[in-house]
Amino acid sequence: MKRILTLIAAFSILLTACEGDTGPPGPQGPDGVSLVGQSFERTFDIEAPDYIETIGIPENIDLIESDMVLVYHLVGVDDDGFDIWRLLPDTVFTNDGQQFQYNFQHRFDLVDIFIEAPSTFDFNSLLPGDILDQTFRIVILPIDFINSIDLNLNDFNAVMEHVSLN
Repeated sequence: MKRILTLIAAFSILLTACEGDTGPPGPQGPDGVSLVGQSFERTFDIEAPDYIETIGIPENIDLIESDMVLVYHLVGVDDDGFDIWRLLPDTVFTNDGQQFQYNFQHRFDLVDIFIEAPSTFDFNSLLPGDILDQTFRIVILPIDFINSIDLNLNDFNAVMEHVSLN
């Protein structure tokens, strides 16, 4: 019995003695709350002549130059009432067989969302549903976080599990 107690004591000492250096603290979000990612939504019309809308990233979002900026387009609602989102660029085929894309470009605190098409594209073929009341969700993710996990950026729900909506 003494041997068993001695072995348990020795094992306990070994377990408590196995400590390493504490890692660096992660970044803090607003008001000291740790956030993995942040997002916000905007609804607007994408109209002629340029078919572009420039969105400023809100000042209450902590933005770092290395952050990844993603844009999702609300394309509908499923039978259960859940939103359907698609990652940009998103290709759309018109009724007359043409195609265009909703796309974006990001400059530090600005996001341009626009319609991109071949030079032969007839912008008059765009329907009101293609350009009016378009909703987009802009998602900002720390690149260190993205590199540390296996995250499918095309899966809107998987991404939003790691994001705070502003």
